[in-house]
Amino acid sequence: MSESILDPACVDPTFDSRAVSFENTTGARGAGGTACGGRKGSPSRRLAAGERVVLADLAGPGVVRHIWMTFPPAPPERMRALLLEVFYDDAEQPSVSVPCLDFFGLPHGRPVAYHSALFAVNEGRGFNCTLPLPFRRRIRIEFVNASRRPTLLYYQIDYTLQPHLAASQGLLHASFRRENPTRLREDFTIVDGLRGPGRFLGCVVGVRVIDRAAWYGEGEVKIYRDGDEAHPTICGTGLEDYVGSAWGLDAHFTPLGGAPLVVRAPAEAGVPPNPNPDFVGFYRWHLPDPVMFSSALRVTIQQIGAMFFRAGEQSEIARYERSNPPAGSGWQRDVKPPLIAWGLAERVDDYCATAFVYCLEPQAVPRSDVATVVADIERRPYESTRRDDTQIGVIEPSAS
Repeated sequence: MSESILDPACVDPTFDSRAVSFENTTGARGAGGTACGGRKGSPSRRLAAGERVVLADLAGPGVVRHIWMTFPPAPPERMRALLLEVFYDDAEQPSVSVPCLDFFGLPHGRPVAYHSALFAVNEGRGFNCTLPLPFRRRIRIEFVNASRRPTLLYYQIDYTLQPHLAASQGLLHASFRRENPTRLREDFTIVDGLRGPGRFLGCVVGVRVIDRAAWYGEGEVKIYRDGDEAHPTICGTGLEDYVGSAWGLDAHFTPLGGAPLVVRAPAEAGVPPNPNPDFVGFYRWHLPDPVMFSSALRVTIQQIGAMFFRAGEQSEIARYERSNPPAGSGWQRDVKPPLIAWGLAERVDDYCATAFVYCLEPQAVPRSDVATVVADIERRPYESTRRDDTQIGVIEPSAS
C-alpha cells in the first residue's frame, strides 16, 4: 500500500477505485446505477425480519476505505438487532461480528450525532466508517436484520483494488462482548483470545448503570501484552480518564475519545437531577499512542465506583459495604461537612464492548448473540420518541 495515498495530492493510477451498493452489488466497472435506465432505480432494499444480505463480496488485494449506511429510526431493541459481519478469504466464521450501531461507536441501540477520527454519525442517522479494511484474497461483508420487524437499508461501500498489500497491513477484527450484570471483583474483558502479531486500535464501551446512587466510573482500563499475567503493562487511572476527560463523564466527542451517548432521567420538580445516567457509551482510539502486541492481548476494565456519605448516614456505610466492598485504600473519614466519609467501592453494572484489533492473520471472533445484544435496553419512559431525539448528544426527556 502506498504510504502517500492519504495525501490528497497523490496520483497513483495503480489504485482501481470501486464502489458497491444496491445499485451495483458486484462493484463492476461501468455497472453502477443501471436499474431503471440509471435514474435511481434501486438505492435501497426492504429486508424482512431475520433476513441476511451480502453487501460486498470482493476479490483482492484491496482495501475497503469507506462504509456508509442508513436505516429508519426504531426502538433501541430493534436498532441494536441490526448486525454487521465480515469474513476474510473463504472463512465460514466471521472476523467481525457486532451490532451495527456499536460498530459505528454507539452502544445501547440509540443513535446520536457525533464524529471522531474514524467514525461519524451525521445528524444521528448517516453512519460512516473510514477505518480501513484491507483484504488480500477476498472479503465478504454481510448485514443481518435480526430484529422481529422489517427494515429499510441504504448503503455504499467504497474501496480500492491494488497490485499488492504491504506485509505489515493487518486485517480488521471486531468482536462484541457483554456481561449483564458483571461479577463483583471480576474485571470485565473488552477483548481476549486474538493471536498476534497485531494492534489494538481501540474500543467502544457501553455501561447500563445499575447502582445509580453512586458514581460508577473509577475502574481502571488494563492492557495485558505478550505474557503479562497478574499485572498489565499499561494501566489507566479511571474510566473517564481513559476517554481523556476528568471528574465525571458527560456527553462530548473528540477525534480520539469521547462519550457521545448519555441517557439521563430528567429532574423532578424541586429535586436535583441524578448525576448518574441510565446508559452511557464511550470510545477511545489508539492512533498516536499505538498498542502493538507480538503474540497475545487482553484488555479489561474494572467495575469500581465512588460513594459519598453525609451527616446522618453513619449506618448506611456498613450496609453499603456488605454489598459493595471498599476498593483502593477504603473509606476516607477525614472530610469536610456535610460529608462524613467517602471512598472507592467495588460494584456491579451491565457492561458491553466492541473491540477493534488488526491482526496479520485472519481469525474467527465470537458471533453476536441477538438475545444478549438486545436485553434490558428498552426505551425509558422519559425518553423522547420524536425523530429529532437522534440529533443531540444527550438524549433529553420528551416535552410531552
